[in-house]
Amino acid sequence: MKLPYIEPYKTKVVEPVNLSTPKERAAWIREAGYNLFNLRSDQVIIDLLTDSGTGAMSDTQWSEIMLGDESYAGASSYYKLKSAVTDITGFEFFLPVHQGRAAENVLFSLLVKEGDIVPGNSHFDTTKGHIEFRKALAIDCTIDEAGDTSANHPFKGNVDLRKLERVIDKNGTGKIPFILLTITNNTAGGQPVSMKNMRELKEMADSYGIPLVFDSARFAENAAFIKMREKGYENSSISEIVRETFSLADAMTMSSKKDAIVNMGGFIAMKSEELYNKASIFNIMFEGYITYGGMSGRDMNALAAGLYEGTEERYLISRLRQVEYLGSKLKEAGVTVQEPFGGHAIFIDATGFLREVPREQFPAQTLAIEAYTEGGVRGVEIGALLADRDPVTRKNRYPKLELLRLAIPRRVYSSSHMDYVAAVFANISERRDSIKKGFRIVKEAPIMRHFTVGLERV
Repeated sequence: MKLPYIEPYKTKVVEPVNLSTPKERAAWIREAGYNLFNLRSDQVIIDLLTDSGTGAMSDTQWSEIMLGDESYAGASSYYKLKSAVTDITGFEFFLPVHQGRAAENVLFSLLVKEGDIVPGNSHFDTTKGHIEFRKALAIDCTIDEAGDTSANHPFKGNVDLRKLERVIDKNGTGKIPFILLTITNNTAGGQPVSMKNMRELKEMADSYGIPLVFDSARFAENAAFIKMREKGYENSSISEIVRETFSLADAMTMSSKKDAIVNMGGFIAMKSEELYNKASIFNIMFEGYITYGGMSGRDMNALAAGLYEGTEERYLISRLRQVEYLGSKLKEAGVTVQEPFGGHAIFIDATGFLREVPREQFPAQTLAIEAYTEGGVRGVEIGALLADRDPVTRKNRYPKLELLRLAIPRRVYSSSHMDYVAAVFANISERRDSIKKGFRIVKEAPIMRHFTVGLERV
């Protein structure tokens, strides 16, 4: 008998979960203005809001925390992290920051100005927010297959080069400070980008003289998908694929709270010393000195260890298999999800699930609230709320897909937890035809509203 695959780790510390009742949860979500971000963590049974900073660190990472050097300048922890970043990515120049959006703030303060155009593959919320805050425009050039949940395309995160070329030709290279590639493509369903697409994108960017920047929060998961799905890479190591990936970028931003499995941290890396020197000024203004950048020494140590752990093939296989397990269970329950399954989350097609709820009443948010009330499962809407209003017309934007994301924290939950999540949606599925109305906005921020929005039932 062939032995089944098991997780390449075991539990050392546990955290209790408050098993609340549906009545309690109905009251809590109402008090939270029907915004799942406003819930307290002890009001949630299984928290799939995000995989950012929510993973379980290893004993090695916790040991490194005790070895942290908290010197303001020139700490040994900085050099340990710099060595890991260069070893794994190949980038010579590096700035630590406290998380991914801080990396965007520093780099975009240098590169993005009013009237600019930043094309890419489905910019995520903070990325688009930082671009639009500077009165620039983010343009999505993802392939059309990403908008079809049933399309069996192995790399739905790819850039459509014809779309990109039209954007460049229409706006001119002078208005495009860089092309942004997100790996994996979160908004499209945690979908990977192929090496072939990255190479062709780099060739096009170079032909126009436009820098190529990678949003690299889930670069290791992207590398694992390349090894699994792209011909010619089945015998390559993850580290080899990662090095080849970053050889195609001029710079990168990193939210280390994802693939580096830490609770806080990030960095910027680049090939150009000139870009490094200019970005250092903004790093000092916004984050701290260039050898700590908003991070403590102990966190830099944990991050250095996490970068190596997050690129281990055995761990990545386990990670992707758990996501696949949840996706398969949901499909068995009759739930339509983005396929093939992504790397960090399962994305449920909310418009297909709640067919009676109008798009202007936010079906993905409605489904998220149903999942919380039914079983204490907290997900996050990736739909019209997150898409926000058009910066010019101020009308609601309705993306092609209205998704509920179930983001799985790294090394936290077991298979029985995934079984529970699937059962929650199976129960909702039995009564979904009775869910005919959603929610309306009663208060919202002018940008990135989904974090703090207030809602009421229609």
